Amino acid sequence: MQGERKLRPAPLEELNEGEVTEARPASSAIVMRDAGDGPEVLLVRRNPDARFMGGAWVFPGGGVKPTDASPAATARRELEEEANLTLASDDELAAFSRWITPVAVKVRFDTWFFLTRAPAGAEGAPDGSETVALRWLRPADALEAGRRGELQLVFPTIKHLEELAMLGSVADGLGQARSREVNAILPRVVGAGSETRVLLPGDAGYED
Repeated sequence: MQGERKLRPAPLEELNEGEVTEARPASSAIVMRDAGDGPEVLLVRRNPDARFMGGAWVFPGGGVKPTDASPAATARRELEEEANLTLASDDELAAFSRWITPVAVKVRFDTWFFLTRAPAGAEGAPDGSETVALRWLRPADALEAGRRGELQLVFPTIKHLEELAMLGSVADGLGQARSREVNAILPRVVGAGSETRVLLPGDAGYED
């Protein structure tokens, strides 16, 4: 079934048996750079001891702070804090997607994902606290590493990597991002135990 994946909860991503948790506003930065074999994307590994998604490889990002002027400002700040990459302005970030954690999950975020080009010559570095490792990978290679169990990838990261793998260049991705209308995506968790699945809008059974 297209769009369907096994849910692989990280710590504190367990399903919620009580009232629905309000989704906290957040932003993430998808940083890409052109390379000889195709564009590469930046992934950081969250500290395995973190209370949320410990050990997962993700795009730099986090919750909105009252001092952030916009969702793009949050993504820019988080990129600098978690990956030591500095962008000149918020305008370098193009809105790419917006994902809301399923209502069945305990810890929820309403996250804007922004696409940006890596600063020239910048490699970045983990902060050693929230993030403990950093890698530049072609999206297809990151997905393959996830399938082999070398990288712990969660559902939204997988879906973004699948889309990024189709890009021929960073300019291609930025052009698509700046021309698209971003609509919120709210996946659904269905089933239980080993039969737990994640459905996206348009998948069979999503509206049931």
